[in-house]
Amino acid sequence: MTPQEQRSITEVDRIRDQFRRAFEGEAWHGPSVLALLEGVTAEQAAAHPIPGAHSIWELTLHIAAWEEACRRRLQGDPARLSDEEDFRPVNDTSEAAWEHAKKYLIDTHRALLDAIAQLDEARLNEPIIVNSSTPFSTVYVTLHGGVQHDLYHAGQIAILKKAFVNL
Repeated sequence: MTPQEQRSITEVDRIRDQFRRAFEGEAWHGPSVLALLEGVTAEQAAAHPIPGAHSIWELTLHIAAWEEACRRRLQGDPARLSDEEDFRPVNDTSEAAWEHAKKYLIDTHRALLDAIAQLDEARLNEPIIVNSSTPFSTVYVTLHGGVQHDLYHAGQIAILKKAFVNL
């Protein structure tokens, strides 16, 4: 990329790129969400190798729920998640259901990236939702928080994967 091209990158582009890196790869911190999910079987995804911790599957659905909440908030929906939406129960632990959960995560992520790509840079310092009864953070803070959220749970998934080796 030329210096001229680098100067033309907007802050929205940079935020979108940070989401992409955390989720798909090329982040400096280590494996992305998708890299960590590679090779995880449905049995492993549904397991609870650390007592009291969520499973990889639950975390996968949780990441998707909050990426969807970020997308919805960009569109003006407060997206207040119920406890069940926040950590959806996993009732079907088949390989097909696990593949569906991963596809849902990827589709949700792509929809968020598309929504960010349409974002007017002027909105970054505005509240993501204007609501006098409940203050919401700015669009900028919300989106960076979404990236941080993905990485936080990626770390949990990495630890859960290591717990399988130690069982």
